[in-house]
Amino acid sequence: MGRRLVPLTLDNLQDLPRRCRSCVFWELDPVSGEAAVKAGTSATEKEAWISAVLLEWGSCGRVVYVDEVPVGFVLYAPPAYVPRSTAFPTSPVSPDAVQLITAWIMPGYQGQGLGRVMVQTVAKDLLRRGFRAIEAFGDARWEGPACLLPADHLLAVGFKTVRPHPAHPRLRLELRSTLSWKEDVELALDRLLGGARKEPALRPL
Repeated sequence: MGRRLVPLTLDNLQDLPRRCRSCVFWELDPVSGEAAVKAGTSATEKEAWISAVLLEWGSCGRVVYVDEVPVGFVLYAPPAYVPRSTAFPTSPVSPDAVQLITAWIMPGYQGQGLGRVMVQTVAKDLLRRGFRAIEAFGDARWEGPACLLPADHLLAVGFKTVRPHPAHPRLRLELRSTLSWKEDVELALDRLLGGARKEPALRPL
């Protein structure tokens, strides 16, 4: 299979699932988000958010393609661009970290290590840009695809809990610790792009 990860832009935003293209759960504060949904402007707000982050900060996501079919994505940005992050009981995200916002993999492509490779790809991008860590709000009671990632998946790909909570723990991946597995990142990317072999199965996103 031909597999590749490409940066998220306005040009390939349409390759995200329909519900995700118009979801502004993270991109707006709770009041503004609810107002956008009621007004039917959430898709426009999503495009505006991505455009602003791309212009002001740079790449903020990756889309995964298998045989040119979009099968998953990951979204990330500094907490200053993620208003919803302040609404969690375990906030704020540390000032030296970029927030892993959300991710998704299409059923049928789960359990093939794509989740781990997406996180490694984000880590590699942020290392190049001089950041120290990635943090995320996990869902300790995850039951299905949602705006929050399952906490146990984050733990499985290398995150550590920095602020426990029964529902929404905050987890952190120290990028300096990934320096020792940068070669593993390269190997994983080679395997992903070449489709040579599957990565170890993890719990689906």
